[in-house]
Amino acid sequence: MGFKLAIAMFFVLASLAGVGYWYYNDTQERIRTLQQNNAKLETAIQINEASIKTMQADAAKNAALTKQLQTDLQQAERYGDELRNTLQKHNLTALAQRKPELIEKRMQDATNKLWADLRSITDPNRVRDTKQAGTKDSNSN
Repeated sequence: MGFKLAIAMFFVLASLAGVGYWYYNDTQERIRTLQQNNAKLETAIQINEASIKTMQADAAKNAALTKQLQTDLQQAERYGDELRNTLQKHNLTALAQRKPELIEKRMQDATNKLWADLRSITDPNRVRDTKQAGTKDSNSN
């Protein structure tokens, strides 16, 4: 009976050793998978943090540009108000009938300046072509 008990114990211990070996290998495989997943997640986190920093920088830049545009708009509105006030003070029709040469020259000069200004603010390279600005031909602008 002792011999049978020893054989049974041997099989139980061999079975436990086999289960332990399988459990150890399975656990090691899970650890490798989790480490790989962790590395992927860390890479994703780094990419997300870089994206957030870029978005924050873009937001700050856009806020500054919006503020500048708002300032420019306010200046343009003030200039428009000044022009309206000036035109309301003067009766240009009567003045043009009395002194057409004076009005024609001033209007042409103002038109040339306006076209030159418009050309300079709409130039994407901010390069102003001074050769065309201020021509005497009203149809060239």
